[in-house]
Amino acid sequence: MAVPSPPFSLSKHSPSNPPSFLASNPSLDPSKAPVLRPRNAFGSEANLGGVEQTRLRLWNNLKTNSDLRLQASRELPGLTKELESDKSERMERVEHGTDLFDEMKQRFLSFKKHKYMQNLELYEKLAKDQAPKFMVIACADSRVCPSSILGFQPGEAFVVRNVANMVPPYENGPSETNAGLEFAVNSLKVENILVIGHSRCGGIRALMSMHDDVETSSLIGSWVSVGMNARVRTKAATKLLNFDQQCKHCEKESVNCSLVNLLTYPWVEEKVRNGELAIHGGYYDFVDCAFEKWTLDYKESNPIDKSGKVAVKDRAFWF
Repeated sequence: MAVPSPPFSLSKHSPSNPPSFLASNPSLDPSKAPVLRPRNAFGSEANLGGVEQTRLRLWNNLKTNSDLRLQASRELPGLTKELESDKSERMERVEHGTDLFDEMKQRFLSFKKHKYMQNLELYEKLAKDQAPKFMVIACADSRVCPSSILGFQPGEAFVVRNVANMVPPYENGPSETNAGLEFAVNSLKVENILVIGHSRCGGIRALMSMHDDVETSSLIGSWVSVGMNARVRTKAATKLLNFDQQCKHCEKESVNCSLVNLLTYPWVEEKVRNGELAIHGGYYDFVDCAFEKWTLDYKESNPIDKSGKVAVKDRAFWF
């Protein structure tokens, strides 16, 4: 609705002679009204420059964030692909470990089906007792498994494996090897002890690398030092050979050293002397897949002949 014009004109009245209605209403008198100055929504005029700077900074941030979002959207597929690749690799490693045991499971089930169940009578007998005719002392090397190489079946061989197929002398004191030896000879009453050396033996290489005047602090060095006599004999006999050839010679010499050490056990020597126990050496060359076998030629109180070599007999080569 239109507002009616007032019955006066401000242009006809000076501030000194206000209309009567203004006189009766001093609050409406323009001359007495406070002076109104324009104010900025962000504060005083002095702050106007700072406000503009803030607005500019906000705009730049908004623009920068937009650019970052655009860049992130472009990089996201590549990042996602990289994360998925890492996850896939982790899963593959886990599955690989699982696959190893799955394969092991299948091997066991195959053994149970094709060997255990088909020879149930044998395994039921073995569950009650064992009477192996052989004790085998072999290296722990994963490439040298006596049962695989020589075809020993369950119950045929009592096996002890250690680094470099060493037999420490009786005076060295208890070890897992001579504990097994005592059990095999005195309880199981085995008739044969076979010590098997092999080609490219890391333990023998460690033995041949030792310095004569330096005591080793490593566990391996302390253990293979059992074969120090074999090392001394090898050094004396192979002066003109290179290091690899010396190691191969020592691999066989250390077997003979172990055969001699076996005779330091009173109950072993007694059974050998009485003909109840035979001591054999063996050497498996997995490079050429050949096997050498020999038997200690026992001579009472002196298994070493006049030339300083261990007396052996019945040497045979299988290849």
